[in-house]
Amino acid sequence: MDKTISFIQPSRSNLKYLKWSYEAIRKNLGYRHEICMADDFSDDGTWKWMKEIAEKDANVKIHRNNGPTRLGHTILYDTLVNIATNDIVMIYHADMYALPGLDEEILKHIKPGVVVSGTRIEPPLHPQGPEKVIKDFGIEPEEFQEQELLDWYNRYSPKQETTEGIFAPWAIYKEDFLKIGGHDPLYAPQSKEDSDIFNRFVLAGYKLIQTREGCVYHMTCRGSRFADGAKRNPDGEVFMKNRETDEWLAQNMRSTRNFVRKWGTMVEHDEYLKPIITPKYDIGFHFTERCGLNLIGELEPYCNNLCVDDEMTINQYIEQEQPQTDFDLSERVSVKELENDVVVTFDPSLVTQQNFGILSNLPKIIQDSGEVGEFELEIFNIKINKIQTYEKELIKCNTN
Repeated sequence: MDKTISFIQPSRSNLKYLKWSYEAIRKNLGYRHEICMADDFSDDGTWKWMKEIAEKDANVKIHRNNGPTRLGHTILYDTLVNIATNDIVMIYHADMYALPGLDEEILKHIKPGVVVSGTRIEPPLHPQGPEKVIKDFGIEPEEFQEQELLDWYNRYSPKQETTEGIFAPWAIYKEDFLKIGGHDPLYAPQSKEDSDIFNRFVLAGYKLIQTREGCVYHMTCRGSRFADGAKRNPDGEVFMKNRETDEWLAQNMRSTRNFVRKWGTMVEHDEYLKPIITPKYDIGFHFTERCGLNLIGELEPYCNNLCVDDEMTINQYIEQEQPQTDFDLSERVSVKELENDVVVTFDPSLVTQQNFGILSNLPKIIQDSGEVGEFELEIFNIKINKIQTYEKELIKCNTN
């Protein structure tokens, strides 16, 4: 096996997990693979440790964001991919333990035009899913049951050799990654950047393979999502609900809104986490009555253009929302007459939680209609002037 991997690992103030992860790669996979690590302005000695490791381990590359602004893994993944020296790169979290044979299984399946994911073995922090294995061997390095995990793994026999789907850890040829422009900085510092690039992989025609025989133990959620990590309750069970930091919640909301602006829908995938991509249409909303900032905020992401006959409210909305997105809101929200392929006219004061579902599912409604015409759907007049989709224009990220 002559191919080697560059492991891509950004880290922000989670040194004990990074040490644990580094040691697992070297212990179980050896020193043949490159490890590229980035310190995102940490305050826990991460950079000092990285420099010490780089002096001892010639197959380690390190990078530091000197701050004071956090860049996030959306940016630092790509920074590290660009300094990686191997043809194959693997997006790899700092809270992952590489089990023996992970590299062999990844390299067995990977080739140009193919993205290969490993299988995560996780404690019960998240709901069960067919794409992973729920098994608790500890949620902190100090309680990690390594030998128990290795003994269990020696007996582990997956039902399938491969499935389709994608999530970290995933590996790709560096050339394929760069060809589509890498991650979109629209989502910096984090959240939804993975769903975005997975959509683009599928649209670019890349094949997705999840090897069920190459695994990591994933402690999960050891970045900025939780202030004090997941804990155990008195009965020994793991829980994580309502422990997210305010920073993470705010950024997740920003990234979700930007994902909808870009793709026209929320994130969608099948049970194995293979992306489902709804066609992207050119949609305009025409409000027949004025409304408040909150309602504009709810509806604006779901269209390309929004016509509101109220310049004062428009200006207030743009001033409030523009810092949250790279989209030019002055082009999206205005008093200009709409010329979109699809125009939806309605009184925004009549929008309810129930009929809002029509707007959020409008791309599927247009797809099912399949023809030019005009029709009424509850409070909405929907006029389809042209049937054309634009999702393939989103494959390459040109802003990196």
